[in-house]
Amino acid sequence: MASTLLALEADALVEWVTTHGGQAFHAKIIRSNVLERGVLDYDQMTSLPADLRAALVAELPILASAETTRTVSRDKTVKVLLQFPDRGGSVEMVHIPPPDKADTRGATLCVSTQVGCPVGCPFCASGIGGLERNLEAHEILEQFLIGRQVGPLRRAVVMGMGEPLLNMEALNTALAAVHDEMGLGARKITVSTVGFPDRLHKAARQKPRFELAISLHTADDPQRDNLVPAMKGVAIEDILAAGDDWFEQTGREITYEIALLGGENDTPWHAQRLAERLAGRRCMVNLIPWNPSPGMNFRRPEPGTPEAFRDDLIARGLVATVRWSRGLDDDAACGQLRQRVKQG
Repeated sequence: MASTLLALEADALVEWVTTHGGQAFHAKIIRSNVLERGVLDYDQMTSLPADLRAALVAELPILASAETTRTVSRDKTVKVLLQFPDRGGSVEMVHIPPPDKADTRGATLCVSTQVGCPVGCPFCASGIGGLERNLEAHEILEQFLIGRQVGPLRRAVVMGMGEPLLNMEALNTALAAVHDEMGLGARKITVSTVGFPDRLHKAARQKPRFELAISLHTADDPQRDNLVPAMKGVAIEDILAAGDDWFEQTGREITYEIALLGGENDTPWHAQRLAERLAGRRCMVNLIPWNPSPGMNFRRPEPGTPEAFRDDLIARGLVATVRWSRGLDDDAACGQLRQRVKQG
């Protein structure tokens, strides 16, 4: 028997409820309370019989995770470290409020899909120690529920720990519940990947219910082999061709992400090469100045460099923005909080 409520599929939940003295329709009430209303306490589900509520409390926890650490930065970004006692491992999720305090539309939630990461980017703390395991669908889903407890959500990005395309079945199952039961639309969810071409071609034909971002990081093949080790030998043109296929199949433009590393991939030559690669493609570029991480031999771009890079791309006909990091004073980069807690 599944150890938590969200690990149960609909039929299994009905069976659990009826074998514990409830009616089949009570299963729908339970799930509606949790996913639609955000109720994470059975005792607050007063439309359920008291005996059924007691059984649920005693035998079927709603969540599989336990919050072990929470940090709040000066800009009110909230980072939460979740641990999974039954299956092991911990992941980070981040609740990012809008930069304009007058904006009441809600926050952006960043969620993880794996414990650790197999990609091995040398500038990213998520991959330290490699991949431990994939998250199950309910472990991804409950990050959305916990994030909603922190504050209202406007959109979500699957840009936390792990490579989403390597755990697509679980991610699709989780996002189906997010769309259909939590009410967050496909246009408000972005999945970020390093761009495995075969998996992108496959995903494009599955009627994906999310926007796509590809973490390119450079338009130079030898440099990308070093910056994204798991993709060594995969030509950038093959990734871009898969992106073109995505656009043809879905009609949705791709965002190409560049983590700007001071003196490494933020020069005018890199901007020119990227513009040449993306010329004529329906896309946008998101430039992300690197967040310093202990023990990593990179540096943040010099002041003004990200804006100059952006302006160069715009002058060459691309749509480009600079995404400044939030929570920079408090383990902002993905994987940093997890590493700090591990190291004590």
